[in-house]
Amino acid sequence: MLKPGDGGAGPAVPVGTRGPTVQTLAAGEVFAALDASPRGLASADAAARRDRFGPNELPPAGRRGLWRDLAGQFTDLFAVVLLVASAITFLAYGLQKPQDVGTLQLAVAILGVVVLNAAIGFAQEYSAERTAESLQAMVPHTCRVLRDGERRELPARELVPGDVVVLEAGDAVPADCRLVEAHEVSVNNAALTGESDAVGRTGDPVAAGPVLQARNCVFMGTDVVAGVAKSVVFATGAATEFGGIFRLAAAAPRQKTPLQRQVASMARRVAGMALAIGAALFAVRAPTGQPFVETFVFALGVMVALVPEGLPATLSVSLAIGVRRMARRHALVKQLLAVETLGSTTVVCTDKTGTLTQAEMTVVQVWAGGVPHAVSGVGYAPEGDVADPQPVRGLLRAAALCCNARLVPPSDRQGWRVLGDTTEGALLVAAAKAGLDLAAEEAATPRVAEYPFDSLRKLMSTVHRDTADGYHAYIKGAPQELMARCTSIDWRGERRPLTDELRSAVTTANDELASQGLRVLASAWRPISGSRPGQDEVESELTLLGLAGMLDPPRPEVSDAVTACRRAGIRVVMLTGDHPLTAEAVARRVGIVSRPAPTVVTGVRLDALDDKGLDTLLATPGELLLCRVSPEHKMRVVTALQRRGEVVAVTGDGANDAPALKHADIGVAMGASGTDVAREAAVMVLLDDSFASIAAAVRLGRSVYQNIRKFLVYLFSHNIAELVPILAATFAGFPLIPISAVQILAIDLGSDVLPALALGAEPPEPDIMDRPPRSRRERLFSSAVMGRILFLGGIQALGVTAVFFWHIHASGIPYRDFTEDDTAYREAITMVQAGIVVSQFFNALAVRTDRQSVFRIGLLSNPWLLAAGCFGITLMAAISYLPPLQALFNTAPLAATDWAVLAAFGALLLAAEEARKWWLRRRPTSPKGNAR
Repeated sequence: MLKPGDGGAGPAVPVGTRGPTVQTLAAGEVFAALDASPRGLASADAAARRDRFGPNELPPAGRRGLWRDLAGQFTDLFAVVLLVASAITFLAYGLQKPQDVGTLQLAVAILGVVVLNAAIGFAQEYSAERTAESLQAMVPHTCRVLRDGERRELPARELVPGDVVVLEAGDAVPADCRLVEAHEVSVNNAALTGESDAVGRTGDPVAAGPVLQARNCVFMGTDVVAGVAKSVVFATGAATEFGGIFRLAAAAPRQKTPLQRQVASMARRVAGMALAIGAALFAVRAPTGQPFVETFVFALGVMVALVPEGLPATLSVSLAIGVRRMARRHALVKQLLAVETLGSTTVVCTDKTGTLTQAEMTVVQVWAGGVPHAVSGVGYAPEGDVADPQPVRGLLRAAALCCNARLVPPSDRQGWRVLGDTTEGALLVAAAKAGLDLAAEEAATPRVAEYPFDSLRKLMSTVHRDTADGYHAYIKGAPQELMARCTSIDWRGERRPLTDELRSAVTTANDELASQGLRVLASAWRPISGSRPGQDEVESELTLLGLAGMLDPPRPEVSDAVTACRRAGIRVVMLTGDHPLTAEAVARRVGIVSRPAPTVVTGVRLDALDDKGLDTLLATPGELLLCRVSPEHKMRVVTALQRRGEVVAVTGDGANDAPALKHADIGVAMGASGTDVAREAAVMVLLDDSFASIAAAVRLGRSVYQNIRKFLVYLFSHNIAELVPILAATFAGFPLIPISAVQILAIDLGSDVLPALALGAEPPEPDIMDRPPRSRRERLFSSAVMGRILFLGGIQALGVTAVFFWHIHASGIPYRDFTEDDTAYREAITMVQAGIVVSQFFNALAVRTDRQSVFRIGLLSNPWLLAAGCFGITLMAAISYLPPLQALFNTAPLAATDWAVLAAFGALLLAAEEARKWWLRRRPTSPKGNAR
């Protein structure tokens, strides 16, 4: 009997069925011990057990409390530097005699900057965590269960102890289960035991011992590599073997991505540079006779001003926005690493079925006895006819009996669909159209054995009891591989030897079907007398029944996506297990092939190539199709491409695709039709299974990286404008500073953070997919980025330095007679601060594009950026005109002519940047991808 556990995070484990007991029981005893039935649990019983034992899910990873997350925002290097600076400034205020309220204001301002950025970072990370959880929930995790005697597809979290689960190759095991039936089953226990090799499983009782070593048990978190099985759940959720490991893994720290490491390295360099500049300014001004404490506070303030304290928050916002935008385009990114790598993808190795096509296979023609028979109707609804069905009923009957898929009738939310392989679903629909009663056929010839499809044999075989002492074997698979095992053929109702002439006729028919873009499967059978046969006997001396040609129509959006990839310099390579003629026909329809003679390579030829020969093949420019390939071939091709320095994205949906998905730079799994194993191995999941979503994700990935660079240029360019006037005044012998540290902090708060956040949300540029891929060795601070920072920062620096000394000279007061209370001085430093703020407004517009004119994308197309810029200017106006803020910042009101000069200066900066982009556009660029 089932008994509740003694508490804990997960559901209870049935007493008496764990440890050394469950594996020693015979199948019937397992059902009895778990209060289960071979027909599965009744729905009411399952609901009651779920109430008692809880959902079949692992507890959420232990999160730090919100207060710890908030405290963590203050451990960032920039935050630590600013906190230390604030503490020193408070200390300096306490030591000053007399005390200068400006020093106190500076200390408070620095502390305010830290708190504001910590609040923004905390809010963003909290939002990102919630978003990640909601996106993960979009990926289906289902399993096939027997309930009320029927096979159903249910969410894995609804499993309870005693449920009967059907497992097939490609499934992730949803709970700890004892196998009661197993046909050639092997599993990969790497996630649990670390063993990379698949291990066989049996449904027979085994000796007592550790449950992890029991060959008749499978465990949550492991993968079914081959075979089919029926199993009974004996542990769920945290009570599983995987649950204990999960709790340890959940506490492990996350690894930083290369982008995060680049930013951390940059932060160290910037902090070191700021300290060095602050020290240099202190050394230069100290001999001028200024009070020691004031000089030290000034240098400290300049150092603080050079720290881009808004960078971490802006970086987080940009990455999070990219992930959300990709999710809206049906691409779920599981790692930040994928976002940055997507932008540099150079090769996409794509499967055909389901990715380029709609994954709704439909048999459109059946060939038997030298005669083609058209099949009408589209999709999985068994509506349509087979022309002259009598001669092909035997063929379709054999093919249908050799299937594990099941047709699911329409419901309120969905139409007819297939539970299982779509190719098998198409055969089941064709058999129904031919008038076959599939349920009656299965009842009359019960299956007693199965030899599942694998990528080496390219066959699937089932054995059925046909008479009291005899068996029939039904086999389906690739025509070439199946015909090699046939010695006879069913030719218009007669069984004839499969002569060379008839083999040629079958090959011709296969080629004709394949040339129409059809996927072709052959069916065969053989009678077997005597004892239950083995696999070698089942799959030899067969009688060929005929061919079935089916079509999976291309997705309408794929053609444009392929064109976009080629234009972006991304090579698209098709890797498929289909016939070369079928692959080429589909490739031409979607635009992967446009030339008369593409390079078509089969798996057999790949086997004959050594690594050097494969490198030569892949280095050859042009259109490439790899057909009849196995997962091992796919893995080898990916490795060879990476050897050549390519950044490779690979699509896959089956369990055997998992190695290539893990090895690729970007593993892309199918969310709707893919297996659990493939989804776990990939770093990106296509929720709609469409190739077009890959192209959209690449576009957004490029945009994210470009946006990060845009706000780096924006943040660092105005630091030059803040530093140069100070240096110019120092070397010109001017006794006062052109801009105070408090003013600089006000600029950072009002004109840095919000515009930089808005730049992080900048949509992709129109020509972003017209550029070649970014080199993965290219750093954030490339020579081009540094050049742009110096160009824009230099213009700002010259402008604000000029307006400062213009005001100073216009007053007619000698340098040595200036004091901080002079109106001319206050107007001059107000002009410097306002000049930087206004120029930053135009700078934000200028950096929105790298090469295209900002007027092409529209000045008003990012309203958040305009609003952020207007906020900064409004804050500056308040600092200039409001008496309390005038007292705080030592500013003065500016005249309308002053604002006009500053606006003209900002417009000049924008015009200079537009001229630079125009010059770049006139320069020749590297060849585009359509030449690849």
